[in-house]
Amino acid sequence: MPYQNLLLEKKDGVALLIVNRPKVLNALNDEVLDELLHAFEVLDLDRTVRAVVLTGAGEKAFVAGADIAAMADYNVEQALAFAKKGQQLMALIGRVRKPVIAAVNGFALGGGLELALACDFAYASDNAKLGLPEVTLGIMPGFGGTQNLPRLVGRSRANELIFMGKVVTAAEAKSWGLVMAVYPPERLLDEVLATAAKIAGNGLIGVARAKDAVKSGLDMSLAEGMNHEAISFASLFASQDQKEGMTAFVEKRKPAFTGA
Repeated sequence: MPYQNLLLEKKDGVALLIVNRPKVLNALNDEVLDELLHAFEVLDLDRTVRAVVLTGAGEKAFVAGADIAAMADYNVEQALAFAKKGQQLMALIGRVRKPVIAAVNGFALGGGLELALACDFAYASDNAKLGLPEVTLGIMPGFGGTQNLPRLVGRSRANELIFMGKVVTAAEAKSWGLVMAVYPPERLLDEVLATAAKIAGNGLIGVARAKDAVKSGLDMSLAEGMNHEAISFASLFASQDQKEGMTAFVEKRKPAFTGA
């Protein structure tokens, strides 16, 4: 499928997916959401891809939010359909069987921050600004922000950000755990791609099962999560990657994982 609003590059097991609407700060509309849904479905099934980096075109914005001009005249039914589609995308990113890393290169506001929150973790440029300012428009987050943000930073901190429509700097976002590290804009993508490459060198099945265990465990009791982890751990001993990884360790060589 040719994309009108996305760029996709693949190299050495890492896919770089770029939201490419720089003239409108990479804002999300129905068409962009549809293309992102398709892209992540394809990447999930692509055995040559072991990690995904998501970013926005240009240096001004990762994704500055949903396309307000497109949303302004929505009725209730259209708004519900748009929110559900956005939430469908966020859930899909969580289910993709390989890590998805956000490179936040500028504004990540509203749906943009919600997109970054759906990723497994994020890095930011030092000029990035992050927030959920929907209440300043008379609405509220609709792509999972009220659910994913409290799970990451806690209820009180999330409430402050959401109720105030507060926008924080990259440094503040790092102190809150919203992003893992902050880099100069010219270094951000190289640093994130290097991280993705390190992950891509690990056992794909092990990483996929670990991602599932972490995400699933957040919605389980501790006992249920521990049991899920143990079953996932044990299942890997039927994989070729486990045999290769442990044999390579004993033989003191680099493993050649196949994802089988």
